[in-house]
Amino acid sequence: MHKPLDKALVWLRRDLRADDHAALYHALRSARQVWCAFVFDRTLLDPLRAQGATADRRVEFMRDSLLGVDAELRALAASHGIEGAGLLVRQGWAHEEVPALAAALGVQGVYASHDDEPASLARDARVRGLLAAQGVALHTTKDHVLFERSEVLTQAGRPFSVFTPYRSAWLRKLDAFYLSAYPVARHASALAPRPTAEGGVPALENLGFTRTNLHQLRLPSGPAGAQEMLQDFLGRIDRYHETRDFPAVKGPSYLGPHLRLGTLSIRRLAREAHARMRGGSRGAEAWLTELIWRDFYHQILHHHPRVVEHAFKPEYDRIKWEHGRHADECFAAWCAGRTGYPLVDAAMHQLRQTGYMHNRLRMVVASFLAKDLGLDWRRGEAHFALHLNDFDLAANNGGWQWAASSGCDAPPYFRLFNPVAQSEKFDPEGRFTRRYLPALAQLPGKLIHAPWLARPVDLAAAGVTLGVDYPLPVVAHDQARTRTLQRYAVVKGG
Repeated sequence: MHKPLDKALVWLRRDLRADDHAALYHALRSARQVWCAFVFDRTLLDPLRAQGATADRRVEFMRDSLLGVDAELRALAASHGIEGAGLLVRQGWAHEEVPALAAALGVQGVYASHDDEPASLARDARVRGLLAAQGVALHTTKDHVLFERSEVLTQAGRPFSVFTPYRSAWLRKLDAFYLSAYPVARHASALAPRPTAEGGVPALENLGFTRTNLHQLRLPSGPAGAQEMLQDFLGRIDRYHETRDFPAVKGPSYLGPHLRLGTLSIRRLAREAHARMRGGSRGAEAWLTELIWRDFYHQILHHHPRVVEHAFKPEYDRIKWEHGRHADECFAAWCAGRTGYPLVDAAMHQLRQTGYMHNRLRMVVASFLAKDLGLDWRRGEAHFALHLNDFDLAANNGGWQWAASSGCDAPPYFRLFNPVAQSEKFDPEGRFTRRYLPALAQLPGKLIHAPWLARPVDLAAAGVTLGVDYPLPVVAHDQARTRTLQRYAVVKGG
């Protein structure tokens, strides 16, 4: 096969794997020699260092995942008789390092996957210009989602803003072509040995970070870890629709961090779920719907980048959120898991201790922040962005705007999650709450959902003194509901 290029570089970002990789596939088919590189971008690391962070689960997970990518590339090259291949890794500003690496390698093309976050688009535009000045083209392609940008539109040719018809159109468009894998392995003979001047995956300490509790959390990293977790989930996926809402039950896939970094192909995930759905699995259908929500929020971000700073529904920007010292104290209590509502607090402790929060609880704590405490949803969104292992701008923003009723296809503003009712329904025996709030571990199941309603004798028997061992509620839910209806009155009918 004639190849138009002599040399090409694949710039990995949110696609940390070698299997079923769109950009790698196109590079291998286009060039006689191909290298793969990753840049630890200061745009990501500098804000963490500025906050004094010496350990970060996401940096550690990313770095460990790169070891897996490096191993994949080595094995792929070795299968074609090529020794010495592997991932090239640099540290610095991506807009400086990528053009510099392209020049050092003498490539004619750089290949990468789309990233539609506004900051990433600006970065890519800058890199494209700098590469062009060197006579090098930047080629980008879809890889992170099944359908992106304007691939799924209404019959009028407009972006969807309501999920259900989007889901229907998404499923109608899906076929074997969109689910098929890119056959990288058959073209891998173009992988080139790593130049001696270029470094491989650095030690975590060389990035300025130390180990976290990531390994104790049983979150295996890299492509191999993603495969391991997928196989575990596929054994449970048929029950997903029944187990997904109960935080004490092993119901979710827990694949969020792998989806975030692309250590597993989205096509592989959708293919597995779609095949089972067609076989009658309601659990697989429910999980595929979650993957469709992910695509939905990414196309919302593409068509409406203003959502990064503003409400999707403009009228919701008129809401006057609580501010001042008391509001700051309430926010601090929410962040620290000291609101006095056990399910909310247990969820916030889970986030702080593990970098993960169960999806049902994400909705509960988000609703509590915006509608019980009356705080701007953007404060909660930023807190999640700082702590979630699987932080994804499109999904995080979409979820928070959904909870605050300011987003597309969100519940009406007058609907509030009752944290006590949610606890009684989804953690009926208090198993999840006890795990993260050991101070309440001895309370009987019926009392753990609202300890302030317990009799003094029951609190004493459980060794709990409210206000000492566990806080009193920072707000009364019924009163908060009244204030929320008043606060949201500016958007009635919105």
